[in-house]
Amino acid sequence: MSLDACAALVSKGDPDRFSSAMTAPVEARGRLLTLYAFNLEVARAPWVSPEPGINEIRLQWWADAIDEIYAGKPARAHEVVMPLADAIKAHHLPQARFSALIEARRHDIYSERFADLDALLAYCEATSGGLMALAAAVLGAPDNKVATTFGTGLGVANLIVALPSLIAAGRNPLPKEDDVETLRALAGQGRELLRTARSKRRAVPQAARPALLAGWRANGPLSAALAQPQRCLQVPLAGSEFKRRAGLMLRATTGRW
Repeated sequence: MSLDACAALVSKGDPDRFSSAMTAPVEARGRLLTLYAFNLEVARAPWVSPEPGINEIRLQWWADAIDEIYAGKPARAHEVVMPLADAIKAHHLPQARFSALIEARRHDIYSERFADLDALLAYCEATSGGLMALAAAVLGAPDNKVATTFGTGLGVANLIVALPSLIAAGRNPLPKEDDVETLRALAGQGRELLRTARSKRRAVPQAARPALLAGWRANGPLSAALAQPQRCLQVPLAGSEFKRRAGLMLRATTGRW
């Protein structure tokens, strides 16, 4: 029942990762979906309440749940925590990845901007980069640096997609107001991360490639931010659902990400 709950959560909240998980072997899908459900829960925690203190408590709940799993304590009776504990034990997943992801999300609770480009990239690596590394580990490629690099590039793209909503909510992550210069630099770095990862695709075992398929659309937001950065600060990027599904199927068939 917990895996069904994870699948429902990811299907609704993270359709790209859900669809990419469906390209993995059947026996691995549940653990991928568990990771992605954990990511959604942690990503949402900073937005639960307008009161920062409540959101801090929610994030700390997840940090404590992870600590308990690694301390060998019984998993909390939660629909995501229980299957996550099984995945951690089965694949010897590193605690540092989970802790870094949760810690990075603390920034989302507050309205402070990131100090500079390096801080933005570090956030993307800890969140999206770390998640993709964990997904690759579940599929048999532990500590895969290519997955971390590609996932960080995806994190940059996702952050760019979210910018208009973040700005509207008073949580602009860019160092300055209307910071077109940093946005362009961020997009450029994101595109370079994707290019670097793809140039080393042979370092990713075939079995682990469904983990990287989650980032197949990352080029679009990065190109848009380089071409029209001001627009990306104001107008949410959108795409056709049919095109999304068809494109992912093509990538899955060819094995390209």
